[in-house]
Amino acid sequence: MAENDWKSRLGVVYSTNPDFGYQAEEGDMTRDTLPPEKQRLIVSIDRKHRAGKQVTLVSGFVGSEDDLSSLAKILKSKCGVGGSLKDGEVLIQGDFRDRVISILQTLGYKAKRGN
Repeated sequence: MAENDWKSRLGVVYSTNPDFGYQAEEGDMTRDTLPPEKQRLIVSIDRKHRAGKQVTLVSGFVGSEDDLSSLAKILKSKCGVGGSLKDGEVLIQGDFRDRVISILQTLGYKAKRGN
C-alpha cells in the first residue's frame, strides 16, 4: 500500500520511462536547535486581531518544536501568565517585553526589543 501512496508524489512530473521508480526523499524533518548564544530572538508587542489585548511575541527561534515549547513554558512560568505557540512564535499574554528580554538574556540567548 505504501508504494501506491499518491499523496506523497504530488508535484511530481509524469515520466514515460518504463524503468522509472519513484524514490521518496528520506530527509529528517526536524531542525537542529542552535545553542542559546547563537540564537537571535526578537521580542515585540502585538495587538492585531486580538480585540485590543496586548501579547508579547518572541520570534526568530531556530530549532525544534519541543525546544521551543520548553522555552515557552519557562517564559510563561517566570512571567506568571498564560501564552501559546503559533507559527514558530511564542505568545505571552500581556506586555512583558522587558521582563522576557531579561529572562532570555539570563538563559544565554541574544534577545533584543523589536518595537
